[in-house]
Amino acid sequence: MNIKRKAFLLAAGFLLLAGPGLQAQPDRPLRQMDDPTKRDTVRSIEQYFTPATKSKMTPDADGFIQRWLLLEPINKPNRSNTVFTDSYLRKAFDTLYFPNQFTILPKDGEKVKVAETELTWHALDSKHFNVKLFRFAYGLHKPVYGVLFWAVTVVNSPEEIKNVRMAVGSNSASMWWVNGNEAVLLSGDRRMVMDDCVSSRLTLKKGKNIIRGAVINGPGMSDFCVRFIDEKGEPVRNLTITTK
Repeated sequence: MNIKRKAFLLAAGFLLLAGPGLQAQPDRPLRQMDDPTKRDTVRSIEQYFTPATKSKMTPDADGFIQRWLLLEPINKPNRSNTVFTDSYLRKAFDTLYFPNQFTILPKDGEKVKVAETELTWHALDSKHFNVKLFRFAYGLHKPVYGVLFWAVTVVNSPEEIKNVRMAVGSNSASMWWVNGNEAVLLSGDRRMVMDDCVSSRLTLKKGKNIIRGAVINGPGMSDFCVRFIDEKGEPVRNLTITTK
């Protein structure tokens, strides 16, 4: 069994056996259980990310994309994640927060203004298969609850690849686009599980493919994982990942 999937299944089994006392509650998700703001005073992203470089980056052994341009979190207050219905999310993600939001291919260090707040794009390589947005925000002394994150990356393919699917997991809700077209919408209050939602068949064109995502969360942790899988469910690894 895949190591990552096994870990998730073991964790899920533990929570079921542990009973309701340790399971996430609608108004008290995981804040009291594993809130690092209560114990982590270092506030650094170094344990979870390294700056992206010009060196060649490929998906990991399981196909997960680890190089991303991440925008510092946009303030989007929500007391509960239960509000993340399809209609709510489409309105939230269709809202224009900054210029060229759906077309921008930002540069590391580039700044945008959202309302009266200036936010910075960071080109980073995740040290884990999942991109820990909570740790990204917390380490940069940014808001960690009631936030919306934007993520962008470039997937370069040596040839046209048809009939692949985008497989995504996120905590909490998210929406993903490939070359400007909607691919996956993950609604509701959810934990991140690999391949939680899978797109319809799509084509990765030869050369540059721009992947864009938005992740929204109220209370609790925030992270995501993204990969492409073929028709047999196997990871697509013959790709290179860049930020431009």
